[in-house]
This record gives sequence, structure tokens and C-alpha cells, in this order.
Amino acid sequence: MPLWTIHHSPGLLTAEDKHRVAARITDHYEQIGLPRFYVITLFHETASEDFYVGGEPTPVGVRITIDHIARRNPDQEARRRTARWIKDILAPELARHADLHWEFHVDETSADLWMINGLVPPPGGSDTEKLWAAQNSTSAY
Repeated sequence: MPLWTIHHSPGLLTAEDKHRVAARITDHYEQIGLPRFYVITLFHETASEDFYVGGEPTPVGVRITIDHIARRNPDQEARRRTARWIKDILAPELARHADLHWEFHVDETSADLWMINGLVPPPGGSDTEKLWAAQNSTSAY
């Protein structure tokens, strides 16, 4: 499961912007073989009096945390490619905002502590994971 948690200044992203970003994120993961329902994107508006960078309130900011569980990057080059495609997803939306402070980071979490609907997800690339992707839902296996 990739979980994207996006903290942003109020009014920075419209409902349409959020839908477009979430769809672009999900499309990318689907292209690498993950079921679409693995991808969760959460948007949290954070007022400037609650959003500090360098100890000062930030008038316009975005901070994103991404948890990767379904897949892990095997080496430094793979991690750099992941950071680049994340930037490529975000930059078109965020570049429209002057004086915006934005950043992200990715954590890779153990899949041993992950379940969906009470089921341990199937191994990556397995026939069962492909079935889950095709039906876009879990099923017992």
C-alpha cells in the first residue's frame, strides 16, 4: 500500500486539484502493477498558525509523507528514480503557487504489519495480486 498524506495550506488545492493529484498518483502505481485500491491519498488542510518551517509560520506550504509497504526500492538508484517520479507528479500542481514551500519524504515499511480487510496481501507480482488488481478488490486466497 502506498499511503500519501498531504498537509497543505487552506485553499491551496481545490477539490478538482485533489482528485487530479490522487488519480495521477494511483495511475502511476497501477502502471507498476499494484491494484488501484492499494493507493490511499489523504489531504489535510493545515492553517499557517499550525504549519511551521524553520520555527516560523508558513503562509503557503505543502508537506507530504508517503508510506510504501507493497514494494521496496532495492538500491539507491531505485530510490532516486522514485523521488524523481514523485516530484514529477507534484511539480505541475505545485509550481502554480508563488512562494510555496513544499517537500516530501518516503518511508518503506515492513509488509509483515499490513492487512487489507483482514487479509494479508498476496506477494508482489503473484497471480493472486494480479487477480486483486484485475478485480480491484480483495478476495480470499
